[in-house]
Amino acid sequence: MIKTTNFTEIHKQLNAKMVEFAGYTMPIQYPKGIIAEHNLVRNSVGVFDVSHMGEFEVRGNDALKFVQKITTNDASKLAKWGIQYSAMCFENAGIVDDLLVYYIDDNFYMLVVNGANIEKDWNWCVKNAEGMDLELTNVTDDVNLLAVQGPNSRATLQKLTSTDMSDDNLKYYNFKLGNLANTEMIISRTGYTGELGYELYFRGSEEVAKDVWNAIFEAGAEFGIEAVGLGCRDTLRLEKGYMLYGNDIDENTNTLEAGLGWITKLAKGEFNGSDILTKVKEEKPKRNLVAFVSNAERFIPRHHYKIFVGDEEVGFVTSGNLSPTLNKPIGMGYVKAEFKALGTIIEIEARGKRFPAEVVKAPFVS
Repeated sequence: MIKTTNFTEIHKQLNAKMVEFAGYTMPIQYPKGIIAEHNLVRNSVGVFDVSHMGEFEVRGNDALKFVQKITTNDASKLAKWGIQYSAMCFENAGIVDDLLVYYIDDNFYMLVVNGANIEKDWNWCVKNAEGMDLELTNVTDDVNLLAVQGPNSRATLQKLTSTDMSDDNLKYYNFKLGNLANTEMIISRTGYTGELGYELYFRGSEEVAKDVWNAIFEAGAEFGIEAVGLGCRDTLRLEKGYMLYGNDIDENTNTLEAGLGWITKLAKGEFNGSDILTKVKEEKPKRNLVAFVSNAERFIPRHHYKIFVGDEEVGFVTSGNLSPTLNKPIGMGYVKAEFKALGTIIEIEARGKRFPAEVVKAPFVS
């Protein structure tokens, strides 16, 4: 059975194009289209319903021990009300998922996982919690999640809360427990767009969710706030070089070849896959995820397209699209390590033709 969120009826009223995604019916775009929504988030403020994401609560004396075992980053470095980008790996170092770790209180963490991976991630967490003094709770179905993103996101939300949302008080990758739109929630300075933005986690019925939604849209009316869909969420994240699980990373990739060495803290002690990752680091990855841009016309790089250098097939595309900001084809893909250098000219095969592209440094849009 396909799930709905507490905002589904609102999306339908707004004539959203609804699709099945991660077991939910979700808005992919609204009548103005993906490019208009993309530009709105880059220039003003848009609101995403991302209630399909998964939330697991971890409580108990072994909560930190569990998080350290199951994730690659070093959660012991988190301060209270801090957030960490991390990854979970299988014992063979393949990536289970990428996720956010929230340090809510002593012996209390929240893991936020990708919607398409909730069941797999939950089963993996339960397996790894065996024998530990902790309580795991899957609260996904209880949590509403809105992402309010764009340069005017703070000005919009500050009207609705007494919580100081300034840079000094609410830094990037930190959160506050506060009241916004007369509702208790986690006000999180995070997002998947690369713009100033916030993610709001709160519980409550469809009526509560609707009240919060309406309050946000009333507060943002002066900025032309609009609902935006998962289509522009993908183009926004790609322009910033953010990875998408199932495309750029999956169970067949490891964090080091994906360029996620910065969240792979081998010095923290043993964790799932750490022995394999230590060996990969010593021997260096045989392939690497790179970013590329093309000046070719009538070309959009797509997942699984082959990458060539000369006559040699050297890799494959993982993500690609036409950048609404640059109006150029951009993408990411894995290539053999000897072809990862910036400035390397590659060719991407599409429709029986090859289109030139250049390996560049992400993000594509600063």
